[in-house]
Amino acid sequence: MKELQVRFHLLDSAYMTALRLVAGAVCSAHDVDIDAAEDFKVCVTESVIILKNCGFDAVNVTFGGDGVCCTVEGEGGNPIAGENEFSLALISALVGSCDISKRGEIIERVTLKL
Repeated sequence: MKELQVRFHLLDSAYMTALRLVAGAVCSAHDVDIDAAEDFKVCVTESVIILKNCGFDAVNVTFGGDGVCCTVEGEGGNPIAGENEFSLALISALVGSCDISKRGEIIERVTLKL
């Protein structure tokens, strides 16, 4: 699959719905079953929430690579170490692979793979 990017400002929550639709379309293109697709959409959404909690102004979500995967990166703002234990636990329970990139205690990037 070719790379597809979605970038939006975190103050505009209307784009969360569009992001979930894109995540669902990526799953559909890979013939992922409905339950796994729903789990993936939840994880993409939670990844964005993590970066919002860390104080980023915007996110850049890149879909593509080997299989169903995406990278969610924070941009701008004044990043801080946010409270994200619930989101991280949910993500780790729902996807096959989750890589968290940090600078100190600040989560800067979440990479998900079914």
